[in-house]
Amino acid sequence: MKERHYLEQADQLLEQIKRGAFLTVKADGLVNTMTIGWATIGCIWQKPILMIAVRDSRYTFTLLEKTDNFTVTVPAGSEYGRALMICGTKSGREMDKLAECGLQLKQALQTESPVIDVPGVHYECRVVYKSAMDNAFLDPALEKLYPNKDYHTLYFGEILKCYTTE
Repeated sequence: MKERHYLEQADQLLEQIKRGAFLTVKADGLVNTMTIGWATIGCIWQKPILMIAVRDSRYTFTLLEKTDNFTVTVPAGSEYGRALMICGTKSGREMDKLAECGLQLKQALQTESPVIDVPGVHYECRVVYKSAMDNAFLDPALEKLYPNKDYHTLYFGEILKCYTTE
């Protein structure tokens, strides 16, 4: 494990996240992971922050609402495409996505939510703020991304730990 500064190669990591990363949450003894395709990394409130967005229709949202932490694993390489596809299209309410994908969990260093045990970059975060989106878009074209009106909630996670595993 190699400790990283949270902004180290942030542009490259955000490009990787566009292709898919694993958001993992544990609450009430239940764990779920889902694929995310966008996030932001930066400094807000004098804290290193990773902001994620989760629609309220997702099982992960249900778990996030019961805890104050999450992890994001940005896998290295392209061999996790099938797992990212399954975790992004199937619900943890209906199936064990980890078993289906052959993914293993690894205890995180700073959060209750585990990381996905694959080579890559891992962010361990504590939720410091959340905000539900509504339809008050300044750019009306964005509304077309929500035909079912299932808006995202934005979770701002203070980055407690950031590291690379091989």
